[in-house]
Amino acid sequence: MKVAITGATGFVGQRLVKRLTEANHSVVVLTRNGDRARRLFPAGLFPQCDVVPYTPLKSGDWQSAIDGCDGVVNLAGAPIAESRWTADRKREILDSRQAGTEKVVEAIAQASAPPKVLVNSSAIGYYGTSETATFDENSPAGNDFLAAVCKKWEAAAQAVRSDTRLVIIRTGIVLGQGGGALEKLLMPFRLFAGGPLGSGRQWFSWIHLDDMVSLIIQALTDEQFKGVYNGTAPKPVRMTEFCNVVGQVMGRPSWLPVPSFALEALLGDAAAVVLEGQEVIPKRTLETGFSYEYSNAKNALTQLLD
Repeated sequence: MKVAITGATGFVGQRLVKRLTEANHSVVVLTRNGDRARRLFPAGLFPQCDVVPYTPLKSGDWQSAIDGCDGVVNLAGAPIAESRWTADRKREILDSRQAGTEKVVEAIAQASAPPKVLVNSSAIGYYGTSETATFDENSPAGNDFLAAVCKKWEAAAQAVRSDTRLVIIRTGIVLGQGGGALEKLLMPFRLFAGGPLGSGRQWFSWIHLDDMVSLIIQALTDEQFKGVYNGTAPKPVRMTEFCNVVGQVMGRPSWLPVPSFALEALLGDAAAVVLEGQEVIPKRTLETGFSYEYSNAKNALTQLLD
């Protein structure tokens, strides 16, 4: 199988490239930073990788690299919670997803040998936030900024040609070693000052990095996958419970909460990503028979922090 991947140098993308190449699949790495991609995937260790520089929001020669691929995985998107949501930052968050996906769909439309499947990332921000509601793939979209971004993001993917199978994965908070949300959450625990963010009552819908990558690979290869699936573990937890488990596994206290106003002062509107949450159940994902290696937070954190 030959797979083109945008966002291949990101947290999920790097693990996906490694898993695919270990299984002897060929990968086209579509990247804005060719030098970084070549450092991450050196030819001597990744002979099945072809690094192709691309400009996500513009048409270009890079689009021809998708022609002849069996599948495309579109993971590209500007980080959500790393800075304040100014007007310019909001535009970047939206454009990197909506316009970037439109260019991928355009490349598929132009291909003489189009890919059989497009696996397009989305996010559980689609559902909005709630402390009381439970969401699955059939739940309606929310009304906040991130929900609006996800709706436009998914709409861009849904314009793909009819003979290319479309899978949209609404991803939760991906937990893995060496990056992502977990690395940020662990810092106060390492300083013996760990605890929940904000009220602690917000839902934390998570997924282990290995399960996330396995889900993407199954979506690429299993033709029963079509439409929207939640990329979350089947047992979401509230933030307080999650932090208690982190404390237990690390042997650190978890009683010192990070006040909401501190995060709001640092991140502004972007603080909502960690201060608010949603209980998301992967109903359709489970119905496919997908097998989670890490279905509860304690097992996942024990593996990651051991």
